Amino acid sequence: MNKAQLVDQLSKDAKLTKAECERVLNSFVDTIRKSLKKGQDVKITGFGRWYVSKRKARAGRNPQTGATIKIPASKVPAWKSGKEFRKHLN
Repeated sequence: MNKAQLVDQLSKDAKLTKAECERVLNSFVDTIRKSLKKGQDVKITGFGRWYVSKRKARAGRNPQTGATIKIPASKVPAWKSGKEFRKHLN
């Protein structure tokens, strides 16, 4: 499912216009992005948790030349599903 399909489904389920649903979805994603940038986790009980995961610096390899390169430490967004959410999948 892509964003347009998600907005369409939300519009049908919530009986809102597609424009309203898209604004809500954009705001939701933007709020999560801003919270993670501040270092705050976002938790929705029963659904899941978004958090920032830290990757250590490591050695890598350039696939074209085979030369060893140094990959710096970085932060990446991560998501873990909640127990209730996982129950619905099995």
